[in-house]
Amino acid sequence: MQHYPNIVIGFGKAGKTLAKFLATQGQEVLVIEQSNQMYGGTCINIACLPSKRLVIAAHNGVPFPDAIAGKTEMTSQLRNKNYHMLADEPTITILDGHAEFIADHELAVTTTSGEVINVAGERIFINTGAITRVPAEIPGIADSPFLLTSTTLMEQTELPQELVILGGGYIGLEIASMMNQFGAHVTVLDRNDQFLRREDDDVAQALYDDLVADGIDFKLGVTINQVINHADQAEIEYTDHGTTTSITADKFVVAMGRTPNTMELGLANTNIQVNDRQAIVVNEHLQTSVDNVWAMGDVTGGLQFTYISLDDFRIVKDQLFGAGARTTTNRPAVPTSVFTQTPLTNVGLTEKEAHAQGIDYLLFKLPVMAIPKAKVIGNQRGLYKALVNPTDHTILGATLYGEESFEMINLLTTAINNHLPYETLRDQIYTHPTMTEALNDLFKAPLH
Repeated sequence: MQHYPNIVIGFGKAGKTLAKFLATQGQEVLVIEQSNQMYGGTCINIACLPSKRLVIAAHNGVPFPDAIAGKTEMTSQLRNKNYHMLADEPTITILDGHAEFIADHELAVTTTSGEVINVAGERIFINTGAITRVPAEIPGIADSPFLLTSTTLMEQTELPQELVILGGGYIGLEIASMMNQFGAHVTVLDRNDQFLRREDDDVAQALYDDLVADGIDFKLGVTINQVINHADQAEIEYTDHGTTTSITADKFVVAMGRTPNTMELGLANTNIQVNDRQAIVVNEHLQTSVDNVWAMGDVTGGLQFTYISLDDFRIVKDQLFGAGARTTTNRPAVPTSVFTQTPLTNVGLTEKEAHAQGIDYLLFKLPVMAIPKAKVIGNQRGLYKALVNPTDHTILGATLYGEESFEMINLLTTAINNHLPYETLRDQIYTHPTMTEALNDLFKAPLH
């Protein structure tokens, strides 16, 4: 049994950042990663960065095989950089292998060569992320040669001509928009009758209409019955409001949610609790039910964003080296973005949420076609919305559907988290022409 003061399981955002920080404090750290293709974590290898690289390539008309090659080169560079960020630290050891708990603070690590190494950690930090949920209960899906996930889609070198996406959530829509721009004919099958039901109806309708205008087909309120695998195509049988029909596809993407990656961690051999979704149960300090064992990032079942994982690092760091005041319960407002052809971003309350919670608000709206920079870009699609507290004029939330909204939302997030009145943004002098200057007009006068 080899003993370490700190063991990090998983090379993700929170884990790698914590390991690096511990090393700068002179502490010894063992980092266990089961795949040498995942140094740096999900974001840089199979999610945020490669997917956005492909989104931009599709928008710019880059052929699909060339875009995949460029993506692969980029992730290779990032992976190497992240590996050396830790490996070059004298107090960090990187061990390639699969970690399985054999006791609360003990692990058996099966290396790529088959050797089993037993290690014990005074402190253990679990950062194993999440994996695509493939609904094995649907016949023909799990073993289909035509099945793709958001990960394996980015490994294809040939563009599928007929692509079906199972799931009309944010990941599914981002893939649908991107692949449509690459030239595939895309059909989205979603179980929900309402398109993006969490979004305000006017925003959801605008995005739906734009995606349909781009040539994407939607089948809403359907139930997937089975996948029939033929020699060269998959036939997906589904029930659409009582009528059973089917659609054929060169490939189909499962985008029906992600599951915390805990099933092979051996948690049954410990007192670490998981919930019914197999997420590790943590308190507001990200502590598990076992002393000196923490879980960070997607594995806790919370918001699945790399910047949340980074903030999880800050929470743990504050416990180890600070006052311990930072928690998940006092986390500030968090923005989100969906990188469809015209991006959709949110922060704070939507109008639908304000209604449900009985919160009074002033409503501000602006069509993107009224923004000069949108005309310059050549994409006037979209709608900006903001909700304001009628008493103190602080911003309750904003939804921005329009070009470059993923940059603008950070300014609105800063205003929310610093309790600035909306007039601060309304009266700011912005560079021109920019999308941000639309805040002068958005906040001119409330609709009600």
